[in-house]
Amino acid sequence: MITPSDAAHKPAREIADPKELLLGYLDYYRSVITRKIEGLAGSDFSRSRVPSGWTPLELVKHLTYMEQRWLRWGFMAEQIQSPHGDEDEAGRWHVAPEETAAELIGALHAVGERTRRIVSQAELTDIAAPGGRFSEGDSGPRPTLGWILMYVLQEYARHAGHLDIARELIDHATGE
Repeated sequence: MITPSDAAHKPAREIADPKELLLGYLDYYRSVITRKIEGLAGSDFSRSRVPSGWTPLELVKHLTYMEQRWLRWGFMAEQIQSPHGDEDEAGRWHVAPEETAAELIGALHAVGERTRRIVSQAELTDIAAPGGRFSEGDSGPRPTLGWILMYVLQEYARHAGHLDIARELIDHATGE
């Protein structure tokens, strides 16, 4: 089993269990995001370098809430106080001035641990519970855990690429 502390590397090629492979890649991308953020200093955490206006810390907070929305609020149908707590009233990503990089990285890893616990108690073919993100009256079928994990993984991969570009614009750092 891959643990988050081992996630500095991609999962081994010989892993055959799809659940472990998905979790391993999620852990890996969390570690990539963490390394990219930990390499920043001062105002670079909260300064946008892209026309869309997001900052590196806003991206970290978004990933935390995105994963929580899909796994806790979505798959488990848990009631969440603020499922869109990463957004302001206009729907843009937002980080409060008092939120620190350490707190946001800690929250990212905490939601990852929660995801591991959820996945350990379910099968990839299990369907999301009704309620929460998926109410009984919604059109279309509720997704399986496997679909949700794949969706969350592609979000991480896509946003890790965004953060790669931001880091290159900030300090010319490249690579995972």
